[in-house]
Amino acid sequence: MDTPFSQKTLDFLFENKMQDSRSWFWEHKKEYQTLVIEPLRQLVMDLSPAMLELDPEFQTEPRVDKTICRIWRDTRYTKDPSLYRDHMWIIFKRGGRMHGTDYPGLYFEINLDGFSYGCGFYHASTAYMNQLRAKILNGDLEFQKAQKAYLGQKLFHMEGDCFKRPRYGSRTPEEQTWLERRNISFNADSHDFSLLFSKELPQKLVKDLRLLFPIYRFLVSTAEETLRLETERELAQR
Repeated sequence: MDTPFSQKTLDFLFENKMQDSRSWFWEHKKEYQTLVIEPLRQLVMDLSPAMLELDPEFQTEPRVDKTICRIWRDTRYTKDPSLYRDHMWIIFKRGGRMHGTDYPGLYFEINLDGFSYGCGFYHASTAYMNQLRAKILNGDLEFQKAQKAYLGQKLFHMEGDCFKRPRYGSRTPEEQTWLERRNISFNADSHDFSLLFSKELPQKLVKDLRLLFPIYRFLVSTAEETLRLETERELAQR
């Protein structure tokens, strides 16, 4: 990684968030490009070969709104009026929308506490989660591979809101971990700043994210089936 993150990256994110000023941001736009965007672009390029090995349909263009998030926030639908984020992320996923809910993605986020990375959805649709449960209940082979991969590692933990009342008590505890979810992702957190600021970060991320490849394959196959079923339903209603 030729342009690694540094403490100055975090200092800029913190100060920009505290200032919460468009004029301050534009006065420091060069620092934003050098300290934040350039390391993120480099990381996208460093990770892209492994990501394309997993899914040739991934978007890998190292640009804001392609694989890199915006630093400015959309305040139209939130009570928080803050203009800027104090964290930034990259994501590899199919399609042209970073925030779309059709497909899962693999991501990396830098924040003031360190960094996190993993695989899954920010918000999976109800139709998607229904299809995911159906595949699990039907003994899907891709799920079995994903379950084996998940149980065979201890780095990533499953996240996502669950039903208030359990619905699948007759299934094994391992299956219930998946079935009771209303959303799903697999995340690892790190406070290792020496790694975050080093040129070895991409190699470490690739090694760890490979643990999630079988899980991603199950999640994306579920997405493909969900979209196919929705298309067939729409055609039948015409």
